[in-house]
Parts: sequence; structure tokens; C-alpha cells
Amino acid sequence: MLAETIRGLMGSARDDLAALVAFRSVADPQQFPAEECIAAGQYVIDRFKALGFDDARFEQTSDGHPAVFGTAAGPLGAPTVLLYCHYDVQPPLGDDDWESPVFELTERDGRWYGRGAADCKGNIALHLTALRALRGTGDGAYPVNLKLISEGAEEQGTDGMERLVRDNPELLRADAVIVADTGNVAAGVPTLTTALRGTVTVDVTVRTLATPMHSGMFGGPAPDALVALVKILATLHDEHGNTTVEGLDATQRWSGVDYPPERFRADANVLDGVELVGDGAPADMLWARPALTVLGIDCPPVVGSSNAVPAAVRARLSLRVPPGTDPVTARDLLVAHVERVAPWGVQLTVEPGEAAPPFAGLTGGPAYDAIAEAMHEAYGRELTTAGAGGSIPLCSALAETFPDAEILLLGVEEPTCLIHAPNESVDPREIERLAHAEARFLQRYAETFSASGG
Repeated sequence: MLAETIRGLMGSARDDLAALVAFRSVADPQQFPAEECIAAGQYVIDRFKALGFDDARFEQTSDGHPAVFGTAAGPLGAPTVLLYCHYDVQPPLGDDDWESPVFELTERDGRWYGRGAADCKGNIALHLTALRALRGTGDGAYPVNLKLISEGAEEQGTDGMERLVRDNPELLRADAVIVADTGNVAAGVPTLTTALRGTVTVDVTVRTLATPMHSGMFGGPAPDALVALVKILATLHDEHGNTTVEGLDATQRWSGVDYPPERFRADANVLDGVELVGDGAPADMLWARPALTVLGIDCPPVVGSSNAVPAAVRARLSLRVPPGTDPVTARDLLVAHVERVAPWGVQLTVEPGEAAPPFAGLTGGPAYDAIAEAMHEAYGRELTTAGAGGSIPLCSALAETFPDAEILLLGVEEPTCLIHAPNESVDPREIERLAHAEARFLQRYAETFSASGG
């Protein structure tokens, strides 16, 4: 019955997603009008109001980007479930690299293409479809108390949502939280994300000369700032590609689902003949160990360069840290490492940036048991668990503020979605199956919560 109901709602799911993708809701007014985000948020408000969230509204956040909040009452004594998603998106990263219009939902080879189709507007469609299914079965009432929070600037990495959680705990308090902003390890493989790496950033500036100097007249004894930076960066990985920040453990192992190397190569678009790095399995390197990435370097470009010894260069370093590693400690270790290995007495400026904590989800409670059952019903196979290399600081804020709440991370995103890249897409079957799973979860959780004396 539930599966048939969901299947019959997929036309509405496509309509929702087409309308949402059409909003150019990049939360950066320097690139896109702020009105686009507001319009996308208003669409979310209107759709959830139609589903019984009568008080759906904008909630202002400290970063100036409003979030959508609303509630829908369930039976007296029922648990409360908070549904999360976000309606802002990444910028297109070049319209010419897209095979179809960026902000127009386009079907091709059984997938739906458009910016935000998976991350994260596909997850808004997931929530709406699950709730429509529940409203269309039985007496039309929800089996649990529901809260919605839909963020408007998640992709910008601001802390507005985390502050909203900490400053207004009663607003978002819940027994269980569904964070719909991750996904399955592969399409058709039901997956719950139970670990997120934290993020550390550090900017490193190297200065060696008061001004660039002619390389013919001074090159040799004159210290090259770019060479000095390269020498620093070379110490951050060993010959196998393992991260080697002194004092930081990089030997952990992942105990959940495997990530076969051949599948990782395909998902990551690794070029033929190029080796994977690190002495661990892909799952170890992705979800259990720190990973240092050089995000960018400011130095003379090839085109327009001159015969001069560089005087000053800069690099931005990103360090992902697994659960169990304190991000502030990791950042301090990275800063100390860079300062220690800097050669030739160069003038060094190290600017610490963010230090977002990692997250480890609880397993084994009534919400976890209910989602495992629901996923099995929707997919016809057992639930598996995985980590995610990215960071969702909101999860740590929720865990700190509501330590007894079960936080479940799932979503329509899977590796072939190409989130954050050109030609982002979603498999509509993932929306269908996850809407089935979410609707069944809400029913089953109400039963198990009551049985457990919650």
C-alpha cells in the first residue's frame, strides 16, 4: 500500500523538484540575487503549509540568511522528529560545462539533471513525498510530532544554523532528527551515514624578498618563496600519500561498509594509470583518517609570468579529521608542523581558520532500529552504514545540544550525482525509495518509541 502510494506521488515529486531547481538559490549576493534564496524558501514554506505545517515561517539566523521552520502535531505522547534539509545550492561552476540548462530540471537517461537536483533540493522532494504519502493513508494524521528546519545558507559554511540550535534549544528539540543531506554508497544500497569528518583550515604565507627579483641576476642565492612553500607542503604527506602532520594519528581503520578501490576510482573520476594514495583501504582514508588537501595557491601564474624570483606566495590548507580527533588540537598541530619545517628562516605567517568538529552518530536506539526496518522494506536489502568525508557542523551542534536525540543521516545523494560539480543529477528511484523509507520510519518509530516507554 505505502509503496504504491509513493509511486503514485512521483509526478508531484518531479513537479516540486522542477520548481525548486528553477530558483537560482546560491546564498551569495555577489553572484546571485538574494531574492532567489528568499523565493526558494517561500516555496518550501508554502508546500509544507499545505501538508499541515500551519505555522511554517522564516526564522532569522545570525548570518542573515533565514531558515524555514514549522511544526505539525501528532498524537499526544508521540515522539518528536525533526526533519532537516537545505534549499540553497552551490554555484554552477561554468554554464558551458553543463549538458543541459543549469537551473532547469532535465530528464536524461533516467536521471533528473539540474543544480540542486540531489544536493539538497532532491531531499526536500523526499520529505514532501513521504509526508504526502502519510497524509494520503489511514486517517490522514501524522503518527509523530514533526518539526521542519530548512537551511538557507548551508553551502556557504556559515554558523547561522549552529547558533540557532544553541540559542533556541526548545525550538528544535526533538527525540530523533533526520538530516537529509547525505546519501547511499551507491544507488539502490540503503545507507545510513554514522560518521562525519570535521574540517580545519589554515592559510600559510611565505615571504623571502622585499620584491620579486630578476632570476638571471639574483636566482640561485636569492631564496625563492614558492620553492620554500613547496618544501613545506611536501612534508605534509609521505611517499605513499598518507597525511603526515606531526602528532596527528593517521593509522585508524574503518569498521563499516567497504568501499572497493575500483568503485572509488570510478566515483572519483581517477585518471587511467594514476594510483590511489595512502596505505589504507579507500574507506580508511575517507572516513577514519585525517586527510590534508592543498585547496589553492596564490603565486605567479604561468601565463604572464616573468623571469623573476617569487618574493611572496600563499596557500590554503584543508585538514579533514575523523571522529575522535579534536579539531582545535588538529589545527594547532598543523600550525606547529608548518612553523617547524619552514626552511631558510623565511618570514612565515600562519592564519588559523575554522575548526569544525567531526560527528559520530548513535546506533542501536529505537530510531535506528526503526530506520533499519524501514530501509529494508523500501529497498529489499539490509541497511549498511558508512562515513562521509565531508562535514556538517550542524550535526555536532545538534548532538551537543540534544545529547539524547538520535541523529540519522541519509539522503538521495550518491556518488554518480556529481554534487557540487557540473551536470549534477539525481536518480528519481532514490527519491521514491527513500520517501517510502522515511514514511515507514515515522510509522514504525511511533510504535517502537511507545513500546520502549519513551
